[in-house]
Amino acid sequence: MRLSTWRAPLALGGTALVASTLSVAGLAAPAAARPVLDRQCVTTDTHVGGSARGGFGERDHRAVSAQEQRTIRRQTARALRLKGVSPKVAAGATATVPVYVHVMRDANGTGDVTDKQITQQIAVLNKTFAGGESSTAADTGFSFSLAGTFRYNNNQWHQDKSSTTYRKATRKGGADALNIWLVDFKYLGIATFPWDYQKSPGIDGIRVHYASLPGGDIANYDQGETATHEAGHWFGLYHTFQGGCTDTNDEVADTPAQAGPTSGCPEGQDTCPAPGSDPIHNYMDYSYDSCYTEFSAGQSARAGQMWTAYRG
Repeated sequence: MRLSTWRAPLALGGTALVASTLSVAGLAAPAAARPVLDRQCVTTDTHVGGSARGGFGERDHRAVSAQEQRTIRRQTARALRLKGVSPKVAAGATATVPVYVHVMRDANGTGDVTDKQITQQIAVLNKTFAGGESSTAADTGFSFSLAGTFRYNNNQWHQDKSSTTYRKATRKGGADALNIWLVDFKYLGIATFPWDYQKSPGIDGIRVHYASLPGGDIANYDQGETATHEAGHWFGLYHTFQGGCTDTNDEVADTPAQAGPTSGCPEGQDTCPAPGSDPIHNYMDYSYDSCYTEFSAGQSARAGQMWTAYRG
């Protein structure tokens, strides 16, 4: 892997922007200072749809309406037709995704993560998308390769303020490149959807709380699977509870409908009258990291179709 060692001049206010392979360890807040987190979603941008995970007690108010789902289905079908690819063929798409990691530290270095943690995070993505955590999990056919690590010292960016500006200033690669910005905010993670790339390519990617990486200090969310959840959205997957107890639900036939998000790991939970218990072990629910074990075959097919339509 080739990692950039470029260093930029000081930014406004004497805040340094640094892109480097060097790490500063031991700067995270102690675990005892962390509020209790659960996985809840919010609207990510006023002009671009998205989805988020976690939230320091924030209410879940990011809901893709049934009408919006219909619009996206038509848009996706049209995109595949224009590319001359059938949904069945698109479902089998595979790719190695280049990953650019942007470490947004404050001026004192808070928010830094080590190169080892970043390597471990890429390993988690590769394991989860390959179905490596369960014998029933699907291998999506997507893998991840670290393309670059960039480190910045900027108080505003560290706190995810002016996020549209900093993402446009730092994003790397094209539609097929996953950009991960590591920040300190009140969510575990926020993602953009693939169908929004064409109109807003500069902000495409996922924002993840830096302390959710492997070795972080957010209790129950410190195994790096927030990035898996958000990457799932980036590939076009909805929450498993999207639409609640409806026939449409998350548009994936093999993820049983569920009424709402899960907290913890409640085995046997069943919140909808339709067949099947809630898919609490699915990466697209809100369960604890330790509870997550799988994407389904249907989700794998949907990810392939979305990749072909918007990123391939």
